[in-house]
Amino acid sequence: MSPMPALLATAALLSLSAGQAFAADPTPAQGQAQGQAQGQAQAPRQRAPAPAETRAAYDRTDALSRSVFWAGEQEINPADPVAGVKLSQALRELGRYDQAAETAQGMLTVQPDNIDAMLELGRAHIARGQAFYGVAPLEKARDQAPRDWRAWSLLGVAYEQVRRFDDAHAAWNQALVLSPDNPDVLTNAAMAAMTHGDAPGAETLLRRAAAQPTASAKVRQNLAMVLGLQGKMGEAEQILRRELPPELAEQNLQWLQARNTLGGPTASTGAEGVARSWSSLQGG
Repeated sequence: MSPMPALLATAALLSLSAGQAFAADPTPAQGQAQGQAQGQAQAPRQRAPAPAETRAAYDRTDALSRSVFWAGEQEINPADPVAGVKLSQALRELGRYDQAAETAQGMLTVQPDNIDAMLELGRAHIARGQAFYGVAPLEKARDQAPRDWRAWSLLGVAYEQVRRFDDAHAAWNQALVLSPDNPDVLTNAAMAAMTHGDAPGAETLLRRAAAQPTASAKVRQNLAMVLGLQGKMGEAEQILRRELPPELAEQNLQWLQARNTLGGPTASTGAEGVARSWSSLQGG
């Protein structure tokens, strides 16, 4: 800036200051109004939560995109009853289980009675292999919403992981009373049977689950896994090639063939089979 414009600018600032200095003192009401106006002008503008249609659109995106979006929504309003739960879910799907558990626990600190947060906390602990810590929030969710099949179904998964087998079966039976032929509950029970080496029992439950109109692709893929581990590769291949892209179907078929080579259905009771079986967490 050249010297003359700089002097003019300085003069303008001094003139403005002088005008304020020699102005009549404002009345108390005027002073309060001026202070409020100045405060509003200086306060940063906060972004409003995304509208419902935007949130619904993000629910259809991949887990990474959802984690970024819901983290932003939670930052806007830490007490948002949906954002924290959705963020925890996305983190779990990304395999960031500890963060998922911390996020759900933080949500419960703000909203202790948020049942969806209790369920998500249970899922996160199950996914990280620490189902013992998920039992308490899931039991609380069950007690607060005894007609909600999701709490019973997830409790079955948690009890199974901590080797409370009778409690697990009782929980799944109650979930099926509340939601008959629910494919998610049937799948959880089937995967438990599979880890105990009961492949025929698992097949029966999964066929029943897959027959339901609301059955997901994951249910049918689990059925293919159980069939393949019993040597029923023809039917397993038909299902996998209908449900998966060619390269993924081929990978699954190779996995099944390798398991059969290692010893058939009982091979699925090892650590790898258990992790694979429970990774879907189809408790709802």
